[in-house]
Amino acid sequence: MNGKKKIGVLALQGAFAEHMASLEKLGAEALPVRLPRDLESLDGLIIPGGESTTIAQLMLSYGFTKALRKLGQDAFPMFGTCAGMILLAKSALDLDAETIGAMDIKVKRNAFGRQGDSFETFLSVPALGKVPFPAVFIRAPVIVETEPGVAILASLPDGTPVAARQKNLLVSAFHPELNSDLRFHAYFLGIVSQGQVP
Repeated sequence: MNGKKKIGVLALQGAFAEHMASLEKLGAEALPVRLPRDLESLDGLIIPGGESTTIAQLMLSYGFTKALRKLGQDAFPMFGTCAGMILLAKSALDLDAETIGAMDIKVKRNAFGRQGDSFETFLSVPALGKVPFPAVFIRAPVIVETEPGVAILASLPDGTPVAARQKNLLVSAFHPELNSDLRFHAYFLGIVSQGQVP
């Protein structure tokens, strides 16, 4: 029996290959998810960054939205980065499409402007240890509201939340797959290994 965790990466659009590479480096089995049937027998799922409206429309067309909503209700581990965070949120400002609605957060899209306003910064993330995490923000969203049960994992210096966890759900406004620091992916694999954690 292979003890490797099988983690799917939604491969409809966006930076899925980089997530798969990060997971493989950590010893997980990374699988592209292109159809709802690919969700079967997975231990967890990453929803990558990309264009949130496009991904939302593709998810609806392929029948993912309903399937992922049910998985969210069943405490299935999911990690959404950038657009993935928008799609996991209960509500998203300025998004003309359905979200999965699994996580009790409200987000604002493109909170920092367009592509030219992308930036990189070092964030304090106590859950990952003392060393700051190098976070790459590209047309990034931010969390504007949370409900009880959502733990903020990282915020910008002005206090704006940019990473959070709710039970088996993890989100980041930035792209942890775009650098060599694997701690966020390792943290998600820890959630997958632990099963449901309060």
